[in-house]
Amino acid sequence: MSNISLDAAEEIIAAAHLRARAIGKAVSVAVVDAGGFVVAVRRPDGARPLTPDIARAKAYTAAVMQRPGTMLRKWQESQPVFFAQLSQLPGAALPILATEGSVTIKKDGEVIGGLGIAGGTAEEDQTIADEILEALGYELEFAAWGVSGTPTGGPGKDA
Repeated sequence: MSNISLDAAEEIIAAAHLRARAIGKAVSVAVVDAGGFVVAVRRPDGARPLTPDIARAKAYTAAVMQRPGTMLRKWQESQPVFFAQLSQLPGAALPILATEGSVTIKKDGEVIGGLGIAGGTAEEDQTIADEILEALGYELEFAAWGVSGTPTGGPGKDA
């Protein structure tokens, strides 16, 4: 299993902050490796104090669940007790957040990390994540749960 490098994480964070400033937002950005361990987190001036923790949880979710948060929403809604228990597992470092701004980082068909953005609206967080990952050459298509090799759901779509 490959993991995202610190240089790549810093590139993603810089691009996300640049994009967020363009829309007048101060967002915290977190990048974790494929196992959900923090590679880098940045909270710019003006970002609310809790946003780095939210960004970390979003990034963690995208990495360990191997799907963007938006793809997890229907599963979470259909099995809320299961999702609540995921966050209580002894090995769970952070809560599982099935929400916008939680995007799996995938390159050459392999999950290499997770990206979490927090501080804008849900739509803004998701748009920033999708736009910068696409611009940097990362993949945004993921197979639906239980369907091997059938990509569905591009940016902002539920599967």
